[in-house]
Amino acid sequence: MSRNYITRAGYGKLQQDLAVLMKQKSLLSREIGEAAEKGDLKENAEYHSAKERMADTLKRMDSIQDQLSSASLIDELQIKEGEVQIGVKVILKETTSDSEWSWTLVGASESDPASGRISVDSPLAQGILGHKVGEEVVVDLPAGKKKFKILKTEPAL
Repeated sequence: MSRNYITRAGYGKLQQDLAVLMKQKSLLSREIGEAAEKGDLKENAEYHSAKERMADTLKRMDSIQDQLSSASLIDELQIKEGEVQIGVKVILKETTSDSEWSWTLVGASESDPASGRISVDSPLAQGILGHKVGEEVVVDLPAGKKKFKILKTEPAL
């Protein structure tokens, strides 16, 4: 099983989500029992609906439990100053357009590009990981190769 890098806040959120799902599972068990008492299960829409929701809930619980069991907390990793690594906010300058980009490198489960958080498994992150402030790197992106200069890094936790 591969490691799932995650912040303490992300880990706590997963634990909260799991607790909510466990309560939901208990309620659905009761709902299934009550629906089953109403008789013929072949045409019992309430029963079938509750069973489907239970299956979805169990699937989501399994997924969260897998994420929690494979979690490596980012804030436990030693962050090296000036180096691009997980848990770091990096400011890049695209050398051909002078556009600046700011990204925080996180584990896949906390990735949210719209909020400036990208997975360390993404092509961009893979291309800049381990490089240092001041270095220029060529990154092979889905849209083609791009050259970036690493302007700044800072812990983002």
